[in-house]
Amino acid sequence: MDNVLLSSHVAPSIPAKRCRHSDCSAKAQQVKEIRVCTNRTCRRQGSFQTLETLSGLAPPNVAVKSCGCLGRCGGGPNLVLLPDGLIVGHCGTASRAAEVMMTLFSGGYDPKICLDALALRKRADIEFAKRNFPEAELLLSQAIDLKPFGGMHVAFKCRSFVRLELGNYSGALEDAEEALALAPGYSEAYICQGDAFLALSKFDLAEQSYLASLDIDPSIRHSKSFKARITQLLEKLTAANTP
Repeated sequence: MDNVLLSSHVAPSIPAKRCRHSDCSAKAQQVKEIRVCTNRTCRRQGSFQTLETLSGLAPPNVAVKSCGCLGRCGGGPNLVLLPDGLIVGHCGTASRAAEVMMTLFSGGYDPKICLDALALRKRADIEFAKRNFPEAELLLSQAIDLKPFGGMHVAFKCRSFVRLELGNYSGALEDAEEALALAPGYSEAYICQGDAFLALSKFDLAEQSYLASLDIDPSIRHSKSFKARITQLLEKLTAANTP
């Protein structure tokens, strides 16, 4: 299961203006991207934790990336809301990052519940890496049951991967489709959907899912895992069509 909490992309610095609470609330519907300064000063103040938390809590239509200095050293960690260029400062803890995200997007959601769900997802990542799939499924189910504001599409995608490993192919397909209902442009969820169709011997549907994933993210064409999936699909198609 891929680690979905961190982004390594570094965006260039951009001129911005400071954001008041009321400004942030008013601009929330326009936010398409959040960039977190990971330059030296902000990094020392905890900006990597901020980046990780915001990435885990963001709605699927908002990208979270790292960037260079925003010119507010000493008042950080700083982040900027795009396209308007509004700055939020002093965002150096997970709780503060969650508060900012809830202020921007969520209405009445409890930041603590969202952080608890994120922590469960991170524990599930660890259990998956240890191939403790039943425990990973349990943790992800607990995260989903909390109904956090953000990251639900990721939780369903991750549980789909887990259920594939457990042989619960119909459950894996249901989870992939839940993820896609929440995030129609989520390439990894199409991969999960394709894997589930492949396991269920629905080869034409698997091909459609893989192609949909490729349309969204053409870069996966060169990945070993995607090539392996296509090879496996072709092998199964050949076997199915052999008298």
